[in-house]
Amino acid sequence: MNATPALDDLLPSLEMHDLVDQAVTRAGERSWTLADLDWDSLRPERLTETDRSAVRFITFVEDHIPGYLSHFLEAFPVADAEQELERFGFNREYFRFLVAWAGDEERHASALTRYQVETGMASREEVLATLAEEGRKEFALPYEHPVQSFTYTLIQEKATQLFYQRFRETVSEPFLAELLGRLARDEARHFAFYSNLVGAYVARDGAAAVPGLKDVIATFRMPLADTMKGYWRWSLKVADATSYDHTEAYDAVVRLVRGFVDTPGEPSVADLGSFVRAIQRVR
Repeated sequence: MNATPALDDLLPSLEMHDLVDQAVTRAGERSWTLADLDWDSLRPERLTETDRSAVRFITFVEDHIPGYLSHFLEAFPVADAEQELERFGFNREYFRFLVAWAGDEERHASALTRYQVETGMASREEVLATLAEEGRKEFALPYEHPVQSFTYTLIQEKATQLFYQRFRETVSEPFLAELLGRLARDEARHFAFYSNLVGAYVARDGAAAVPGLKDVIATFRMPLADTMKGYWRWSLKVADATSYDHTEAYDAVVRLVRGFVDTPGEPSVADLGSFVRAIQRVR
């Protein structure tokens, strides 16, 4: 986010409060720890080289949580005495979600890091060193309007959920299958929050919201795509092995818009669907 959003770019803080309350409550009800996992059930001999490659790849993505969190805390600051009260109220509510979300993602990173060590994929020192090399790189989104940042994250969470589900279908190592199921469920919760949040904007703004959402889809890149050396080749190999395509997540935006824009045959809504289909055909 390159500029401070206008107040009318933000939802009322009370509306945001209700959305966050729902998400945080669900997070508490569905929380888990590394101690809940049966580490004695590991069967590393059942891992394929593709499995190992995919685990290393997703560990990088999950471990970048300090970069993701830093970006959103800078974009939606909660330590600024000069802020309008309504802006602070919105940011403060979003902060509550970010804390819960960061806890989930940090747990994902910790579980995957330990998995690499426990299965002999690398030593703890090796894993931590390679993660630090990527983790110190900055993460940023180019969008000025909050709803665009939230739409980006909606797509990213849905894409990650879909990947974990597809990856889980291909593995025979039982511990990894169980872990991927837990990760997918967490990402589904995150997606649900952002879907409700973006939905509230679309319900408020109607078809006027569509061009901004379309811009996000047109410029979308998964996290680390522009900072990790060899990202595209590695990600394509992993995607091919699991029959995964992140552009499937764009369908969630189309369904959301169709659900909230009431005008039948609204041209911008139909155009959004056609736009997504065109991108997916190129893939």
